[in-house]
Amino acid sequence: MHNEAAALKPIRSLEDALNRCQAIGMRLSRQRRFILELLWQDKEHLSAREIYDRLNQQGKEIGHTSVYQNLEALSSQGIIECIERCDGRLYGNISDAHSHVNCLDTNQIIDVYVELPKDLLKQIEQETGVQITEYSIDFYGYRNSVGNRE
Repeated sequence: MHNEAAALKPIRSLEDALNRCQAIGMRLSRQRRFILELLWQDKEHLSAREIYDRLNQQGKEIGHTSVYQNLEALSSQGIIECIERCDGRLYGNISDAHSHVNCLDTNQIIDVYVELPKDLLKQIEQETGVQITEYSIDFYGYRNSVGNRE
């Protein structure tokens, strides 16, 4: 987290994301707005290719290069989330600190909010000597076999 970003309001809605762009002096081009609208509307983690395809299917003409450049700019400023995967990067609307459930059947990533018990956090802080200010957890599992796995 950049220090100057710490003072800024967390991004919890499309409006917050648009306001953050203006607050940091980032130009809000039509293409940039299209990308933010799509990510907030679909609430999925998508590849640049999927974002390009969906926007063009909606009749919003935007070039490949423009999609990549805008995703790079938005994620480098912390306005959207970028997840590095072995098969490439996925982008999602960002919000408060959150965790991910990775579905191994569908390759989907689902955002979840997990609150760890305070005593567990204290224990981790004592073990490491690090004061925890936020955290995210990665969960992995199979959707098609809930209850079937031993």
